Amino acid sequence: MSLQRLANFIALASIKLFAITFYKVENTWLHNHEEDPWKGMRLLVLLNHTSLFEPLLLGAAPWRMLWRIAGRIIAPGADVTMDRPIAGKFLKYIAPKMVPISRERDETWDNFLNAIEPESVVIIAPEGRMKRADGLDKHGNPMSVRGGVADILEMLQTGKMVIVYSGGLHHVQVPGQGLPKLFKHIRLQSEKVDIADYIEQMRQMPDVSFRKAVVQDMEDRMELNVPK
Repeated sequence: MSLQRLANFIALASIKLFAITFYKVENTWLHNHEEDPWKGMRLLVLLNHTSLFEPLLLGAAPWRMLWRIAGRIIAPGADVTMDRPIAGKFLKYIAPKMVPISRERDETWDNFLNAIEPESVVIIAPEGRMKRADGLDKHGNPMSVRGGVADILEMLQTGKMVIVYSGGLHHVQVPGQGLPKLFKHIRLQSEKVDIADYIEQMRQMPDVSFRKAVVQDMEDRMELNVPK
């Protein structure tokens, strides 16, 4: 057991303890399962990205899952967020291997992909920006899934993907509007998908590229499965 892994577990555990103390965080699985649904997870996809306070969602994660991913988490983080004195340090506290990326498909994205290792657990919010209270991003543009998640899937090839659908955290904290409100109900729904099977299904979609098929599928799943 490395000190880095232990330190990361303590960081994740402290956030979970805070979350379950001050919030009711409820996760419902969309499928029946006999084995641990978190077992074998290599990719966690968060759909409906609404707040920098989404680490509170760790309140729904079992302790065993936190231990499994401790020291293995890698995630892309917007460079403008990572440069913030408080938010950037907090995100590095949760995921020391977080890689800053720009809003463009450039060398920063390649740096992130190249940093993924065989033991990594990748976490991504594939919309790439946060939904504001009006349902749009901060520039007033409609929210949509971007294609980077397809690149990650093609790199991983095998293992399990867990898709976590968030009911949103605007009732806890709206981006740019002060401290979070306590004692709120946070609702999630989740499903586990085999990565190899999912890649094959997306490649069989007619008349669209793999990348576009993944984007459309993620948007369809989000529309169907985000808690209302």
